[in-house]
Amino acid sequence: MPSIRDAVVVGAGPNGLTAAVELARRGFSVELFEAKESVGGGARTEELTLPGFRHDPCSAVHPTAAVSPAFNSMPLEKYGLEWLHPELCMANPFLDGTAAVLSRSVSETAVSLGARDAGTYRRMVEPFLAKWDTLAADFLGMGSWFNGRFPQDPLLLARFGLTALQPVSLLNVRFRDEKARALMAGMGGHVIAPLGTIAMSGAALTFALAAHKAGWPVARGGSQAISDALAAYLRAQGGRIHTGTEVKRLDELPPARAYIFDTSPRALARIAGLGNAYDGFRYGASVFKIDYALDGPMPWTSHAARRAGTVHVGPTAGAIGKALKDAVSGRAPERPFLITSQPSLVDASRAPEGKHVFWAYGHLPNGWEGDATEAIEAQLDRFAPGFRDLVLARATAGPPQLAARNANYVGGDFCAGAADGLQLMIRPKLTRLPYGTAHPAVFLCSSAAPPGPGVHGMSGHHAARAVWRQLRQRP
Repeated sequence: MPSIRDAVVVGAGPNGLTAAVELARRGFSVELFEAKESVGGGARTEELTLPGFRHDPCSAVHPTAAVSPAFNSMPLEKYGLEWLHPELCMANPFLDGTAAVLSRSVSETAVSLGARDAGTYRRMVEPFLAKWDTLAADFLGMGSWFNGRFPQDPLLLARFGLTALQPVSLLNVRFRDEKARALMAGMGGHVIAPLGTIAMSGAALTFALAAHKAGWPVARGGSQAISDALAAYLRAQGGRIHTGTEVKRLDELPPARAYIFDTSPRALARIAGLGNAYDGFRYGASVFKIDYALDGPMPWTSHAARRAGTVHVGPTAGAIGKALKDAVSGRAPERPFLITSQPSLVDASRAPEGKHVFWAYGHLPNGWEGDATEAIEAQLDRFAPGFRDLVLARATAGPPQLAARNANYVGGDFCAGAADGLQLMIRPKLTRLPYGTAHPAVFLCSSAAPPGPGVHGMSGHHAARAVWRQLRQRP
């Protein structure tokens, strides 16, 4: 008779790997099954364009990974993970060549916003930055509340919540000039929702605080390095990984005391036979992404943009808000808000000598099937004129291609479910334990569960905690 494992994990994205590690290092027997031929999920690195050009098909810049309580409790650097920091975390250039910047320095960031808003920005971030470790444990650790662990500093968290629950459009009322408003709108826009959406300021403020605490780094060699480090650590703890194994039914898996899914909620329901348990879960807008192999660095007219690992192309809060509203409303924006990344500025291993990798994506409706290449490149041309002359090759991916690459990205939604409003806080549905399901041995650990999107492993960490509490209670 085959031995019964303590836990079987389905899906080797950062959350699935983290859940497996958390259990394995506490002495539980763990096996992990991944449909693709390698681990990674949304944290992969591939040669999408030309030989020697290493691109990140999805996640590339990792502010929440750098401050993740889960990752920081693991010796991932011993397994090859190294963070690299650009001179500036992020820049939001304007057509006149100036820019609002997000720096690791609060002072440099504040100065870039102009004299009328510098003090306001400082007063917004500094009280939280001084107590960041506690705040991060409580905010990113919100999943622990469901496991019986309460906030370390409820008053601090409540104060943060008063700002975090605001729409960015309301947060921006406190600023007087455009640079600060654009900076906050761009960071909030990562959740792909109109700027009037509640709780959107939480994302903007978290990104700002993460930058000042630990930067917006990239992983040397690409995002695959994060996944590979987690996998190596899992194996060192006795965990087993099976790749190239697609799971369609629960009875295809070996017998186990618990099954943990790093999948979309509806995929879990289909595999585990839970019927329509998650039919009310909403999927959000998508993006059109272009990965470039370039003959040189991007020729931004803004000097700050040439120093930044991430560049937001809006340029104003109004333009960003309109583009986001169009995408969520089912329209392709004429001038999309672009989030771009240029990792080879700090990581020479990403491209041959003298060459660069660069990517940009603009937001689009879920499942949109058109070609947004011209709209994206026209927008880039406004801020980096002549960049097309540097293009050696490009690889494009719209919503259908993103969904084909990763089954969790339903309709191309790489947040694994709309991350707007109440669904940002109540994921995947209102329940006492969001990691549990109607099946007592089946659990959800993907970013469809709290605290939500991002390569931080915290959803996997909290799901594993729920599992080991249950495993200790029953034979």
